[in-house]
Amino acid sequence: MNNLLKYLALSVGFTAVGSVVVGAQQTSAPPTTAVTSTNIAATANGIGPKIQFATPVYDFGRTKSGEPVKYTYVFTNTGDGLLILTAVQPQCGCTAAGDWTKQVEPGKTGLIPIQYNGAANGPVVKQVTVTCNVTNQPTVILQLKGTLYRPFELIPPMMVLNIPPDAEAATGSVSITNNMDEPLVLSMPESNNRAFAAELKTNALGKGYQLIVSAVPPMPQGSVQGQISLRTSWTNPAVITVPVAITVQPAVMVIPSYITLASGPLGKAVTNSVSIQNNSTNLLTLSEPTVNASGAEAQIREMQPGKSFTAMVAFPEGFQVTPGQQVELSIKSSNPKFPLIKVPVMQMPRPAPPPMAPTPTVAPATPVAPVKKVSSAGPRPLPTPPPLPPGF
Repeated sequence: MNNLLKYLALSVGFTAVGSVVVGAQQTSAPPTTAVTSTNIAATANGIGPKIQFATPVYDFGRTKSGEPVKYTYVFTNTGDGLLILTAVQPQCGCTAAGDWTKQVEPGKTGLIPIQYNGAANGPVVKQVTVTCNVTNQPTVILQLKGTLYRPFELIPPMMVLNIPPDAEAATGSVSITNNMDEPLVLSMPESNNRAFAAELKTNALGKGYQLIVSAVPPMPQGSVQGQISLRTSWTNPAVITVPVAITVQPAVMVIPSYITLASGPLGKAVTNSVSIQNNSTNLLTLSEPTVNASGAEAQIREMQPGKSFTAMVAFPEGFQVTPGQQVELSIKSSNPKFPLIKVPVMQMPRPAPPPMAPTPTVAPATPVAPVKKVSSAGPRPLPTPPPLPPGF
C-alpha cells in the first residue's frame, strides 16, 4: 500500500514538472510580426525618422530675368529610423527638381537640387512640396523667393493701334527703360512693314527712350502686323524688337456675318436676326431689305438712330435653298464705301440616310441529273435476231 502511494505521488510530480517546463517554453517564444513600412520607421523608443532642413526658405535676391536660379536644399535625418523621400513636387513647370536623395540613415544628410527658370519681372515666390515617411510631418513645404528684373523694359510690350474707320492718321508710343548700370545706346529704328513708320526720342541718354510708331496712309483694311528693330550698344541683347499691329475698325459691322438655317425643307416657320453697327462718325441710314428667295421676308429696325440696327428675316414653313443657289439678305446703305450690305443665308445639308443593310446573296441551286425510271415489270426482253441465210 505504501509503495502504491509513493508511485502515485511520484507520477503526479513528474506531470506537474512537465507542465511547468512546457508552459515556460510557450511563454518565452516571441510572436511572429509582419515587416511593414511602419515597422521600418518605428524604433524601440518610438521616435522614428525625422527631417530637418538647414534652409527651408531660400532668398536668391535680385537676379536678371531669364537667367536660371539654382539652389540645393540640405536636410538631415534627426530621428533614429530610416528616412524615405517618396516625392519632390515643384509648384509649376518653371521650377524643376534634380536627382534628390531618396533614403537617409539616422544622423546622415541628403540633398534636393532645385532650378528655377523665370521670365517674370518683379518679386516671385515658388514652392516645392517634399513628401516623406515621417509620421507627424509627411509633407514639408520649401520656398524659393527673390526679385527678377529685365535688362530693359518696354511699356507697353506691344504697340497696337486701333484706328477708327474715318481716321486719317494714327500714332502711339512705347517707352524703353534701361534697368542696368551699363548705359544703353540705341540706333535709329527700322520697320519690316511699310504700313508702319517709327521715330526714336531720347528722354535720358543711356537710360530712357521713347519710340513713336505711326500708321502710314492709306490705312489698310483689317489687321496688319510688323515689328520695329533697334540695335543696341550691348552684346546681350544686341537688338531690341518691338511688335506692332494696326487694327482698322470697319465702318459697318454685321453680327453674325451670315444667317444659318436648319436643313430643309423647314418643318416650321422661323425668324432670324442680325445686328448692324455703324462705327463711322457719320450717321447711317439703311433701307429696302430684300431676300432673293421665294417666301422669305425682311425688315429693318433702328435700335439707335444712325448707329445701331437689327435686320429681321422670316422664312416660311417648307423653305429650302435650291442646290447651287446663292441666297442672301441685301440692304441699301447711305455709307458711300458700303452702298449695299449683303448677308449670306446658309442652310445646313440634310443628313444622309443610314446605309442599308446588305441583302444576303443566295447561291444558285446545283442542277440535278434526271433519274431514269425503271419499270416495275422488270427488264425488257432482248429482240429476236433475224434468221441466218442458207449455207451457214
